[in-house]
Amino acid sequence: MKRRVKEISRRAWLVPGVAVALAAMAVEAQTVYRVTDAQGNVTYTDDPERGGEAVTLAPLPSVSPSAPATPRASPGQPFMPYDRFVIESPAAGALIAGATTPVEVRIEPPLRDDHRVQLRVNGELSQSALHSSAFWLAGLSGGRHRLQAELVDGQGRVQHRTEAVSIEVIAR
Repeated sequence: MKRRVKEISRRAWLVPGVAVALAAMAVEAQTVYRVTDAQGNVTYTDDPERGGEAVTLAPLPSVSPSAPATPRASPGQPFMPYDRFVIESPAAGALIAGATTPVEVRIEPPLRDDHRVQLRVNGELSQSALHSSAFWLAGLSGGRHRLQAELVDGQGRVQHRTEAVSIEVIAR
């Protein structure tokens, strides 16, 4: 009895396997015909009655269903670029009254846990790397200043810089 159950079980797997193999051979064996009409237009068909010449097609590339999925980035993995990393405020060319001003950096998607942002004024580090998109600049002298934010990874390496934004501080 056990032997008969095993034999039936094997047959149950064999039938679908053979059906899949036959279907795959039928797809590979299908002929395609290239037909050119009187105006020179080219069409392709699987209907041999329309005439034309038989065309041999290369097999289509396929992906194994058991191929491993690509892992998503997580903290500690290589840097993945942000869709948006810009100084949003103050705007380029802004006139700032006084020596203190907030700086807002727009980061999309949100800043990863292992990334920080640092701020440079006139090329000099003004704010050390923080896990923040908002900064306060204080003690700015009158005149033109150039602001730039830098994205710093978990190892302290600068991975990206915003476009520089020039502002003008009006001394009181």
